[in-house]
Amino acid sequence: MLAPELVAGIRSMRPAVPAKDHAESRRFYETIGFDATVIAPTLVEMRLGPHAFLLQDFYVAEYANNFVMHLFVEDSEAWWAQIAPLALETAFKVRPPRAPKLEPWGLKVLCLFDPSNVLWQIASRL
Repeated sequence: MLAPELVAGIRSMRPAVPAKDHAESRRFYETIGFDATVIAPTLVEMRLGPHAFLLQDFYVAEYANNFVMHLFVEDSEAWWAQIAPLALETAFKVRPPRAPKLEPWGLKVLCLFDPSNVLWQIASRL
């Protein structure tokens, strides 16, 4: 078991999301509302308030096509109201986002695909 002081010392946990076209993916996330901070030429921190992930200039189709980010929010319908008008499927040639839908496991889930085909599940309770 990990020592409690080590757990207490964690400052962040940031998944590294793949990007087929790093600049295009960064623009996609900025369009949605993320703030970008360049860490290195091929690594950008994408942040929403206290929450962040690393956008990396790395791409393997099999990896990206199976990568899922799960964002648990208060109201997925409110997120849909912000995302739907962005017409991401036109602006970025991505799969069309799917409006929130009640899933069998009890969450209302909005599905969004980034330019590398990374799936975002934006979920809320009923």
